[in-house]
Amino acid sequence: MRNLYLNILIFILSFSSFAFEKLETNISFPKAEILNDYTTRIPFKLIDNLIVIEAELLDKKGNFIVDTGSETLILNKVHFKTRTPHNVNSRKTTGVIDVIDNPIEKRLKQFTIKGLVLENKNSDIINLSHIETSKKIHLLGIIGYNILKDYEVFIDMYLNQITLSKVNSEGIKLDKRNYLETIIDTVDFKLRKHTIVLEANVNDHKLKFALDTGAEYNQLNKRTSKKILKYFYPSKRLMLVGASGKKIEVLAGKLYRVKLTDKIYFAPMETILTNLNQMNEAFGTSVDGVLGYEFFRQQRTIINYKKEKLYFVEYPLNKQ
Repeated sequence: MRNLYLNILIFILSFSSFAFEKLETNISFPKAEILNDYTTRIPFKLIDNLIVIEAELLDKKGNFIVDTGSETLILNKVHFKTRTPHNVNSRKTTGVIDVIDNPIEKRLKQFTIKGLVLENKNSDIINLSHIETSKKIHLLGIIGYNILKDYEVFIDMYLNQITLSKVNSEGIKLDKRNYLETIIDTVDFKLRKHTIVLEANVNDHKLKFALDTGAEYNQLNKRTSKKILKYFYPSKRLMLVGASGKKIEVLAGKLYRVKLTDKIYFAPMETILTNLNQMNEAFGTSVDGVLGYEFFRQQRTIINYKKEKLYFVEYPLNKQ
């Protein structure tokens, strides 16, 4: 089987508390459309299956990757310099296939999405230069769970936009208007730390999947049951690039017969077969696989972290 060296960047990072510096600044998204006091719509572009939005921070203009697999807001150390405190203990951040030592943490006084202001948000400082190089983008950072959790997040691959609608502590939208689109089904999930965990079926065999917008390809544990693996059809080998640039070779192909409900099912999805031991450590829970771009490409999805629910919106036409 011929080796194809393709960078697959999957940002599954687990963070703990750490000493921080205050950063007196805010972040703005110049292309955002303010619908009202509670709801903002942000266009995005897809770069190698990653959701990327434009932003400005500290007079710098660049890109942020939207990644539900990351616990925090991450700033690229290449563009945001910081001094390392002399009296802090080291810590480790677990990635997909490796470990990153000693990320630095800052606290943003404000994180502003156009007219929506979030105060006192933590951000981690990590060198993301290898991502900039492989994706050929000016990358300021990664937007994760601690930013997204206070909103109902509508990820729309049909219109290439994300809609953020502020919710209260019970997950009820403060914007009382209904969506113009038709919601066709709802699925419950479990929030394990910052990780969305779904139950899905592969030909009626139940599996647990993490849902991650930062996964360019779906992932399946290579140690899963042979009853499941017979629905995985391998086609090539790819090079997986971890959070710190370390590479491993993985088997890639398509996974068939995946469905969530009788209404929500999927065409064959591009999937890689890999060992999920360190990934489970990063997520803080045990899963059988990861659903990423291939999931969102086929389903217009609304995430409500407070209610622990996904809502699925009807496509106006069949887009596969």
